[in-house]
Amino acid sequence: MRIFKELLKIYLLFITLFIVGRLGLYVLYADRLHDITFAESLLSFIYGLKLDTMTTSIILIIPALILTLTPQYFAKSAARLLNGYVLVFLLIAVYIENATFPFVAQYDVRPNYLFVEYLKYPQEVISMILKEYPMQLVVAFIMLIFTAWLFVRFSPLKFEEALRTPLWKRFLLLLPITALLFIGIRSSLGHRPANVSDALYSTNRMANEIAKNSLYSIGDAYYSYSKESDKLVNSYGKINLSEAYQRVSTRLNIPKGSDLPFNRIEATHFPSAKPKNLVIFIQESLGSQFVGFSGGDVSITPNLEKLSHEGLVFTNLFSNGTRSIRGLAAMSSGWLPVAGEGVVKRNKSQSDFFTVASLLKPLGYKSSFIYGGEGRFDNMRSWYMGNGFDEVIEQKDYKNPSFVSTWGVSDEDLVLKANEKFKTHAENGEKFVSVMFSSSNHSPFELPDGKIAFRAGEPRQGVNNAVKYADFAIGKFFEIAKKEAYYKDTVFVVVADHNVRVYGDDLVPVNMFHIPALIVADGLKAQKFDRLSTQPDVLATALDLIGVNLTYPVLGHSIYSDAKQEMVLMMFNDTFALRVHDKVAIIQPNKEPLTFVYGHEHLKAATHDKELEKDALAFVKVMDDMYNKKLFRVAKQ
Repeated sequence: MRIFKELLKIYLLFITLFIVGRLGLYVLYADRLHDITFAESLLSFIYGLKLDTMTTSIILIIPALILTLTPQYFAKSAARLLNGYVLVFLLIAVYIENATFPFVAQYDVRPNYLFVEYLKYPQEVISMILKEYPMQLVVAFIMLIFTAWLFVRFSPLKFEEALRTPLWKRFLLLLPITALLFIGIRSSLGHRPANVSDALYSTNRMANEIAKNSLYSIGDAYYSYSKESDKLVNSYGKINLSEAYQRVSTRLNIPKGSDLPFNRIEATHFPSAKPKNLVIFIQESLGSQFVGFSGGDVSITPNLEKLSHEGLVFTNLFSNGTRSIRGLAAMSSGWLPVAGEGVVKRNKSQSDFFTVASLLKPLGYKSSFIYGGEGRFDNMRSWYMGNGFDEVIEQKDYKNPSFVSTWGVSDEDLVLKANEKFKTHAENGEKFVSVMFSSSNHSPFELPDGKIAFRAGEPRQGVNNAVKYADFAIGKFFEIAKKEAYYKDTVFVVVADHNVRVYGDDLVPVNMFHIPALIVADGLKAQKFDRLSTQPDVLATALDLIGVNLTYPVLGHSIYSDAKQEMVLMMFNDTFALRVHDKVAIIQPNKEPLTFVYGHEHLKAATHDKELEKDALAFVKVMDDMYNKKLFRVAKQ
């Protein structure tokens, strides 16, 4: 029984740590639990205990095997090994629990796949952490040292004594201990083991996040996203694939082709003997709350407000997701979100995936992706170069930039570089298409001096000043572009990739997906488009305006087309929301679909709309199928 006692000590040690971390989140975000009763909110600890037990049971596998199978002769060495093993996992758990608080503050969710994903970019991430979270880092470091000291000095674990028990007696305990750990890891008597979805007990999202276990969430998300298998997609539900395609076809109002789904001929509403150039300027984290024409603060973005009177503005536009790669795929290819990792980083979409560059290349267009940071980040360089773009301009291509931050050269350097590129195309008589991607509006919000009047009473390195600087760069771009010959022959799009910080208590904080976009082109009258739109709609509208008939699979419609639908598919972590007008169907892995009505910037529970819920599932299945079968590409002429 000594073995059971030692394993129980380890269990209680980790459970206590996880409960303390959960209690800290509960206290910190108690005001976010206002719409549920106190008794209901306490369920976060009950459901959380299940996930804590699952996590700790996984950690206990190695100690259980060593304690039951190691000969007595190796008792001292095995005891040292076990103490080291427990200490390592204890320090990992302490660090993750510490990191949970700034992560939730930034992303409004427990650490997930992003936590691991950003470890691939140590230079940018370490710099950001040192500049934005120095105190949290110091506290975490102190806690790690203190934890290690306490464990070494006062550890209650007596592994060597347990290992002195005769081997045959310990071996007899292998089966019952293994059975207990299996039950702990599975934590379910049903046909399906428990998983992170068991924490999703409430329609209050913060209550669900408190219930989760950060260490388990990271492992689960990494496993799900890295597999690129049917497992993740199947967890959303079952639907016949042919029915799914028919539902998506109906909902998008795009006929399904026999070879390439949704590939069709789109006749331009603005025929021109000389097709226009296309420039898509994607803005990092620019939410609607910062822009006057989309209901935000006009004083932060005066240049965008000025431009809104010169072209077409989208006042009711919603992003596809909360990651830059989702917005880049939406605005570069007209793609909707797919379950798991975004297509910019997936293997099967690194070549022969539809983009505006591959679409316009047969018409003689030169193409470029212009970014101020390192192109390796989020695999952007590989994806753009592999899918029709002639050139990727990144940080190393800027000679003597005026300002360099953690994430690369400033937005002003970016627009000056882009203008020179476009001038060269014009001088050479070349048509061009370019996707520009800003980076200044990204924490830790490092900004140059002498460019904007920093807002009084606000942090200089705060989001409002960062957005104001991004707006300055937009204004600078149009100011210099208007002086060039290419300006009158170009369609310009300014659009956000996603909002700056998507948070809220709803299962999907729909209001935080609201983003601005505008299109400026010579001869285009100023107008506001107030109908519900998605990023592929913006791309389709821009392609319409260049003045030539095109064949493409863009999953949206020009606003000048009668086929335009009022719908948007949004992805928030691993949750999908299909919004049609003001009704929203939400589907989550291993959970029953839900229907809500969206109003006053919040979701209100509504009676199940089975058809809309099936449509949401259909989108998840179809997007995954098109990716896996490489069905989203330019049709061969």
